[in-house]
Amino acid sequence: MKLPFFAVVEQDFSAVNQLILDSLSSHVPLVEEISEYLIDAGGKRLRPLLVLLSANASRYQGRQHIALAAIIEFLHTAMLLHDDVVDASELRRGRKTVNATWGNPASVLVGDFLHSRAFEMMVKIGNLEVMEILSHATNTIAEGEVQQLTNIRNPDISETSYMQVISRKTAMLFEAASHSAAVLANANTEERQALKQFGLHIGLAFQLVDDVLDYRGDTADLGKNVGDDLAEGKMTLPLIIARARGNQAQSDFVKHAIMSGGVENLDDMVKVVTDTGGLDYTQQLALEQTAAASASIECLQDSPYKSALQALASFSTSRSF
Repeated sequence: MKLPFFAVVEQDFSAVNQLILDSLSSHVPLVEEISEYLIDAGGKRLRPLLVLLSANASRYQGRQHIALAAIIEFLHTAMLLHDDVVDASELRRGRKTVNATWGNPASVLVGDFLHSRAFEMMVKIGNLEVMEILSHATNTIAEGEVQQLTNIRNPDISETSYMQVISRKTAMLFEAASHSAAVLANANTEERQALKQFGLHIGLAFQLVDDVLDYRGDTADLGKNVGDDLAEGKMTLPLIIARARGNQAQSDFVKHAIMSGGVENLDDMVKVVTDTGGLDYTQQLALEQTAAASASIECLQDSPYKSALQALASFSTSRSF
């Protein structure tokens, strides 16, 4: 599906895709085989898109934003490979995960390859501030992953703790994408801060909607199994709200489901998070984040790229995949 906000950077995006393919070369055939499998799977590619739109909205005239967009995609893909191992996921982007096909060791090691290739490309850009942003982001994301791991099967997670996790684990790479692009473009301080905040708010909205779709979505649209978070014992915001607002029976049901894991009671859980307002609350919070994202870039000069960023904000909460 071709989303309209890709159109303004179509040529740049084609260049990113070509650079991704060129950068996957390896002397080890399995590395290339798995890497090409991942790239062929596609995905929304919103993070590299964010780099391209942010750089152009900042009036960048060079070509290094192409490499930066590819770097962001490699970092993201490496993290997905490791995530799927940790979560024992079997479906990603509508096809079997790498760990389900080649096993956990191959998935981890190819993730390491993509991560290190991203840093090789980062060095070639040669911008120390960009390197600082991205290295800080990868460290923060790793912290978020560990924090989420320690929260597994814990039904007493607070909304504050949940927001900390998604800020670190998901929103950070969105923030790094838009912020590093503004820095690369030598944007002024106000514009850099605006795009940094835009990325943060979009990232939060994106994860909040993901957590809604885990109960309200469709496997065919999502490209992954509905109810994955519940099966893995993740206490996401719809469940946190259900426990806080539900009656004793509903609260206990959520508690026991998280502690035991599995999706045997998925239909009943969907009813609980719907009846208690957990899904609506989470969706509303996502809408507030996208409103904040759009407001944060009001200072940017009007351009097709700014308009595309605003359209991307709207998409993040209206999507079904």
